Amino acid sequence: MGLFIPQTKIKYSHNDNNMTFREYQLKAKETASFPDKDLIFVYTALGLAGEAGEVAEKIKKIWRDKNKQIDETDRTEIKKEMGDVLWYLSQLAEELGINFDDVAQTNIDKTQSRLARNLINGSGDNR
Repeated sequence: MGLFIPQTKIKYSHNDNNMTFREYQLKAKETASFPDKDLIFVYTALGLAGEAGEVAEKIKKIWRDKNKQIDETDRTEIKKEMGDVLWYLSQLAEELGINFDDVAQTNIDKTQSRLARNLINGSGDNR
């Protein structure tokens, strides 16, 4: 049995403050502070793993303690952790010299290709 996510209408605000992934990457870099400038890619990769674990931990506790019921407070807390995942991912890309827009586009291209070839399900990185 999966998580129960109520079918509620969510209001999305559309304003002139939208940003590209690259703009996010550069804005996030302004808040970056790393303990060892020679190992930023390690620090960001470990931070990414830790924050992804926090997302999973919140889901686990909803599953275990709240009868799989997600409420607005849960959504807000999960969204915060997802933002931390995004931050670390953007900074790992920055450290590796990868434009974050390219990360997003490459992923969409890959998954759309799999869909077109009826390979969306399955395993393997290069299917």
